[in-house]
Amino acid sequence: MSVSCGVECVVILGCMRWAWKRCTYIGSDDSATWPTATADEFDSIPRVCRMILAVYEPDLRCPKYSPAGGFRLNPDWVIKRVTYEQTLGHAPPYLIYVDHDHREIVLSIRGLNLAKESDYKLLLNNRLGMQMFDGGYVHHGLLKSAIWLLNAESETLRGLWEENGREYKMIFAGHSLGSGVAALLSVIVANHGDKLGGVPRSLLRCYAVAPARCMSLNLAVKYADVIHSVVLQDDFLPRTPTPLEDIFKSVFCLPCLLFLVCLRDTFIPEGRKLRDPRRLYAPGRIYHIVERKFCRCGRYPPEVRTAIPVDGRFEHIVLSCNATSDHGIIWIEREAEKALENLKELSTETITTPPKVQKLNRKLTLEKEHKDALERAVTLNIPYAMMSSEEEGQEEEGCSGDKSLETCQDDTETSSEREKSKSLCKNARTNWNEVVEKLFKKNESGKLLLNRDVSVTENCS
Repeated sequence: MSVSCGVECVVILGCMRWAWKRCTYIGSDDSATWPTATADEFDSIPRVCRMILAVYEPDLRCPKYSPAGGFRLNPDWVIKRVTYEQTLGHAPPYLIYVDHDHREIVLSIRGLNLAKESDYKLLLNNRLGMQMFDGGYVHHGLLKSAIWLLNAESETLRGLWEENGREYKMIFAGHSLGSGVAALLSVIVANHGDKLGGVPRSLLRCYAVAPARCMSLNLAVKYADVIHSVVLQDDFLPRTPTPLEDIFKSVFCLPCLLFLVCLRDTFIPEGRKLRDPRRLYAPGRIYHIVERKFCRCGRYPPEVRTAIPVDGRFEHIVLSCNATSDHGIIWIEREAEKALENLKELSTETITTPPKVQKLNRKLTLEKEHKDALERAVTLNIPYAMMSSEEEGQEEEGCSGDKSLETCQDDTETSSEREKSKSLCKNARTNWNEVVEKLFKKNESGKLLLNRDVSVTENCS
């Protein structure tokens, strides 16, 4: 009797300890050890958020829902605005804008529209381990959308870049659903700069705001020099390991689902998560905006922390009443603007002394952080992770012809066929035209349409 009572007490204490740790876990704990970002590197993020908000406005000259301080965009520099009627459900609406003040060509993509069936189809067009791409796994539906978008706008973007002296930066930005499309679009362009007239990787940048988990860990770290993700405090989407398609197919309400996911992941070892190559993550370098503290009321002056995390990459669900509100682009833009003002004040508070981190030194620091993250991924035995020197060697080997991308597409394969396909495609490289032919078909007028019935069990050659 005494033994059973003792065991019962231990179990109760263990459950109470777990409940206490989970209920007291806050969003700022994810980045507690990260360094603070500088004003220079964070400067473009509030501006990019306003460009994403501009996609929602049909007329920037007479905006209906203007952010505080206005959009601060020149309506005459809007090159193209594409709506749902024009994308035909292949991609979310987007905007192409040339920012001559900052020498940037921006393609901004809106987030999920809960009233549009086509957006749900993009999310649901995926299964765990369904799409292999560039040596890792990605979200199949978002990859298809990114390829369609690149084929639709490659000539426009190429023309704009060449017209402006081939010196402007190429910026892809998106929120929520659009962030996944923008991130995978940047991965394609990083390997196929010739599609946009030869845009070098150094002039390519992606800003994924409230990012969806769209690529495996090795790709998330590999492209951290190109992709920058922005997360506001307790945002649920970057932390939800459950595939997006499962979230929106669930019969549970979102808070209930988050609690069940939190409970389930408690019993999954960290090493097992890292060793699963199919597990998707938020992409690239992460900027975490923190504005609330534990057991404190109200919002504090926001601070921005940044890093390229490998282990502990937003793996814990935060049980917070702000988990969904922190996902809104309006709140993110507002807090990002406040955070930038605070960073500028900190950088100018001591005028008589030089800044602690010079621009050149900070650039070298960012490069070193990326290299260290790649080495950390190899050390932790992350599947398909490679050192920077190994990646450069592979790029040199693949430069004999057109730049290629590594892909194994398995929409409808059985498990045995999938294993066979992976073994055949492990070291295979497929050129761009072959990828497009497998994912799309042309109609009578010559336009590209998603090939939903395509069979991709062919051997990669």
